[in-house]
Amino acid sequence: MSMNSWIIITDERRTGGMLAAVRQLGGSATAAVVGARSLAETVAKAGFDKVLLFAAPENLPPEAYAAQVADAVAAAAPRLVVSSDMPSARVLLGAAAVKLNAAVAASVKAIAARGDSILVTRSIAEGKLVEILEVKGPAACIFDGEDVDQVADRPTAIEEVPVRDPGGALRVVETTSVDADSAGLLTAAKVVGLGLGILTRDDLELIRDLAAAVHAEIACTLPVCDDMRWFDSSRVVGSSHSQIAPDLYIAVGISGQPQHMSGVRDAKTIVAINNDPEARIFKNCDYGILGDLYKLVPVLTAAFKAAG
Repeated sequence: MSMNSWIIITDERRTGGMLAAVRQLGGSATAAVVGARSLAETVAKAGFDKVLLFAAPENLPPEAYAAQVADAVAAAAPRLVVSSDMPSARVLLGAAAVKLNAAVAASVKAIAARGDSILVTRSIAEGKLVEILEVKGPAACIFDGEDVDQVADRPTAIEEVPVRDPGGALRVVETTSVDADSAGLLTAAKVVGLGLGILTRDDLELIRDLAAAVHAEIACTLPVCDDMRWFDSSRVVGSSHSQIAPDLYIAVGISGQPQHMSGVRDAKTIVAINNDPEARIFKNCDYGILGDLYKLVPVLTAAFKAAG
């Protein structure tokens, strides 16, 4: 049975990770890019066997092309369809899954083949457990695994698919920011996050000073918002709130629970400060600093200020 795969892409996040995952099946990998040509050009550098571009005008969201993308997937009849957890990509994946009569799985970390079956590894119970599913027929997976840098020797040729006019059923009429703070956090290159290692509200000044020295936005864990009421929900990073991808994320007094870490998994560099050598975050950071944050944060702040 063919183990060919399609990956539906509406933004470049985790493209390499999804490609690496479907390569485990041994078949061909097709990228179905819905959006701008610049996105397709980025995807083409990853090493797909085929890159299809459904060029959507700026006034039409990717979801407007769900029916056409689903028809294209059904015509190709791949064994597996994958998307990221972006809302628009999930909509397109769902439409394709219906056409293929595919089994659907979310929070997928890894994919493998066993005989004629596909084995899907996914996290459950807020990341505390791992479950392996066996799929006999077509599968549709929302990928939630790690990203992987994929750069081919030469980019794949882009095949532009003539898009059908979806009519007036769905179009963008206005785009506004619900919360200016949240918008800044989502696009920030540097972010300082704080958890319950901060003991009192007055001590937040330590974090504000560090963030100012780093030229960073401030984020927090869910308990800092819900339990301590020190920040509103626009500052919460985690699977149920904002997911960010800064160049630098400094986690101060954060234990590293899966719910929070899923919100920063796309950060390029994670620095963790914690006084607990067994803190989970030390297994999920690039640099870990073990010690009292009340001593370490002022030192870091001074160093960043000196560096300009």
